[in-house]
Amino acid sequence: MTGEVKENLLRATVRHVPFNGWSERALKAGAADIGVAAETAHILFPNGGVELIKLHSELADKEMERRLSEAGLGETRVRNRVSHALKTRLEIASDERELVRQALVLLALPRNAGLGARILYCTVDAIWRAAGDESSDWNFYTKRALLSGVYTTAVLYWLQDASPEFEDTKAFVDRRILDVMRLPMEINKLRRPFPSFVRRVRPQAPRL
Repeated sequence: MTGEVKENLLRATVRHVPFNGWSERALKAGAADIGVAAETAHILFPNGGVELIKLHSELADKEMERRLSEAGLGETRVRNRVSHALKTRLEIASDERELVRQALVLLALPRNAGLGARILYCTVDAIWRAAGDESSDWNFYTKRALLSGVYTTAVLYWLQDASPEFEDTKAFVDRRILDVMRLPMEINKLRRPFPSFVRRVRPQAPRL
């Protein structure tokens, strides 16, 4: 029941975020809209805005997983699945760009950096899992680190995108994932002038 109340309170609060930010004021306004006492709202979200952002992101991740499960990506190439998952995640927030913008501002504060990193990790992990990733070795972390960079730049690009249906962002995502695919070729170029160094490091890129 508590989870349902929190989700309802979040949905009521987001209507006030464009005007008040992810703030205690927005939370209180949302609580008043659905008849929840301000004291109860504070108990449910003791840290205010950052906890609201975390739940908002978690629900978007779950919605992405639901849509992809229904879509049934089947035997398409993994890199295509990852690309589709990332685009779906952005599509879910297509009507909430101001909420995302406000969230980035709040999470950029030094005191919230740790939470911001955890939220980002959860999203890219959800994307990889939705794409069928089953890795469990060091490649597990490499994939998520690389996708974190792709996802972060894609979000920043998407926030400024004025193209119909965000077509420019979709093309940008495809290009960025292709860049990741090119990484092994760049590493092979390094092997020629610095063979001993590269042999010791042995960097690899995950196969998308």
